[in-house]
Amino acid sequence: MATQHARLLAWVDDMAALCAPSAIHWCDGSDREYQGLLAGMVASGTIVPVPARPESFACRTHPSDVARIEDRTFICTTDRADAGPTNKWADPIEMKATLRGRFTGCMAGRTLYVIPFCMGPLGSPMARFGVEITDSPYVVVSMRIMTRMGANVLAAMGADGAFVPCMHSVGAPLAPGRSDVSWPCATELADKYIVHFPEDPSIWSFGSGYGGNALLGKKCFALRIASHLARDEGWMAEHMLILGLTPPGAAPGSSHTRYVAAAFPSACGKTNLAMLQPSLPGWTVRCVGDDIAWMRTDSDGWLHAINPEAGFFGVAPGTSQESNPNAMATIRRGTIFTNVATTPDGDVWWEGMTAEPPPQLTDWQGRPWQPGCGRPAAHPNARFTAPLSQCPVVDPRFVDPKGVPISAIVFGGRRPRTVPLVIEAHSWAHGVFLGATAGSETTAATIGQSGVLRRDPFAMLPFCGYHMGDYFAHWLEMGRRLGAKAPRIFFVNWFRKGADGRYLWPGFGENIRVLKWMCERLDGHEVAVDTPIGHLPRSGAIDRSGLDLDEAVMAELCAVDRDGWRREITLITEEFASLEPRVPAELRTLLAELARGFGGTSQGRQA
Repeated sequence: MATQHARLLAWVDDMAALCAPSAIHWCDGSDREYQGLLAGMVASGTIVPVPARPESFACRTHPSDVARIEDRTFICTTDRADAGPTNKWADPIEMKATLRGRFTGCMAGRTLYVIPFCMGPLGSPMARFGVEITDSPYVVVSMRIMTRMGANVLAAMGADGAFVPCMHSVGAPLAPGRSDVSWPCATELADKYIVHFPEDPSIWSFGSGYGGNALLGKKCFALRIASHLARDEGWMAEHMLILGLTPPGAAPGSSHTRYVAAAFPSACGKTNLAMLQPSLPGWTVRCVGDDIAWMRTDSDGWLHAINPEAGFFGVAPGTSQESNPNAMATIRRGTIFTNVATTPDGDVWWEGMTAEPPPQLTDWQGRPWQPGCGRPAAHPNARFTAPLSQCPVVDPRFVDPKGVPISAIVFGGRRPRTVPLVIEAHSWAHGVFLGATAGSETTAATIGQSGVLRRDPFAMLPFCGYHMGDYFAHWLEMGRRLGAKAPRIFFVNWFRKGADGRYLWPGFGENIRVLKWMCERLDGHEVAVDTPIGHLPRSGAIDRSGLDLDEAVMAELCAVDRDGWRREITLITEEFASLEPRVPAELRTLLAELARGFGGTSQGRQA
């Protein structure tokens, strides 16, 4: 594929000389190329067709390569303090020397693929170019789904367009003839590297072929590197879904549609909310994106957002016709499934997909599986990769190069106690405080223990490419720029439990009721009471029509647990102390005000 881009050509030549591949292939993004790569992977045993779903395939990764690897994810800055205590730092000069040693000769006998890609709609002022080099055809086909990639991107880059170099290798030869786990990777954790150089900027990833470790346009570029670029250039790169919310009687995408960006940690319901099927008659939700939002102020002064991705990389377990019918419709065809179980009749299955499991399956590691055998059929972090264009509720403005105007920003997480169903921030700064102090139970999306509460500010703990205290300051600065046009900020918790350990809120399509309350707040309705933690729904303000949920349960969902919040204040104080001296004074002041609020007995007032 012809290009006159001198810097790109020089970089590809340098990497080819380093990695010593047997061939170099410049990806054009064509259907012919895509089908050829799929056929080659079927022949090698890397993927298998899923006959029940046209143009769909399943693959099984090595058991050591099933999730993001935070312990082997590095931010390399000249000054260690700039990476901050929440990131794993390494010296950039020493790390580049280490990586060049790892990459030397690593593609011998393999093809080096060059993938030009664009994050965001081509032609958008918010879009950014990247080029990934990889020796994994799985990465190529996945990047074709997840990004705009190929010849049109290379043409748009021209002879000197800026791009982020993204270097990847699985770090191990493909095992020929393997049909059980035909997945090349470095099997030892110490041999895996996911490395970011935000000052270049560039990305190097070695030893993993899985998802966010290998599809370098995703978390690596669109969040860790982009967050650094956004801070320097005055915009925002966030771990957020984007949805369009339209009330009864209006058309989706019209002037009546409210666009909402929402940040939850991985596997906490972002995809479900992004494709919400509302239970309230007449309301519609349309999906702009389920994972990442890039936002900047437009010429009109409002905050606008694009989804830099073009596909879904969704968590499969728990996805069902009940929890997310639109996701189930999206993956009926043209989907790559990773680490799911397969059925004898040529379909896929995972825990939560149906009320009862099939009597026989092949599990995610290729072993026979039956109910009661004592192990999950699908890996808890099993994934589906599908084009966003296949979603039946894709928003009509998904491809708008200007993006969509954001009316509200929502934070959330898995909190079985303390945090109410929904809180509205007192102000932008207070909303930043809510985002900065967010916490959630960990899930299977990362290597490590599940079910442990950890602080995850803005759902960006694994993804912020610089010091978290400086990130808080950037959010505060964005609020000052936006002024009166700043979106309102909310915090939700779908996961509060009662004394019996059961969830109090039904969730899924019923979450529209909380979104409706937010819209009422945006319209100026006095349907809230003021408390030390923010504005909470006034009694009866959440629409429960047709919902079997009595007032006592609703009151418990919206109750302020004073003892719980006193404990929370202690934990927040410890969190801020770990980020000093870079925690903005404004947030420390808000923490002090929160503590004072729980030192007295003031009652709520109408807001």
